[in-house]
Amino acid sequence: MKLYETMFILKPTLVEEEIKTRLEFFKEVITKNGGEIETCLDMGMRNLAYEIKKNKRGYYFVIYFKAKPSLILELERNYRINEEILRFIVIKYENKKEQKAWQSLVNKANNKPEPKPTKAKKEEVATQPKEQDSTESK
Repeated sequence: MKLYETMFILKPTLVEEEIKTRLEFFKEVITKNGGEIETCLDMGMRNLAYEIKKNKRGYYFVIYFKAKPSLILELERNYRINEEILRFIVIKYENKKEQKAWQSLVNKANNKPEPKPTKAKKEEVATQPKEQDSTESK
């Protein structure tokens, strides 16, 4: 089985229930055709880089999965016939370096990495008084 990532953007006019049914539909397409879903990442509503079909925003989803190459044609066919999909992409991870990156992305999506330190800690360090050098001449 090959490693894949697919991202698709749903229309912003859909209600939460419709969004969930669309997501479940595409997950089902993957699993019914022999694919194994590793994780699904809900990226939420975001602004689009440019207007697509008179929409300025879209609801983003990313699915990381393992599958046979024949599944991709079926998945793309379903994306194309669904009117609620604004854009989609399927990425294949082939060589070992890419596969390692794929695994890293899956781990990040599953574990939710800790946030980076805030700027407040850096400011505290900057406001502390400097120690005077004992070798200074008086």
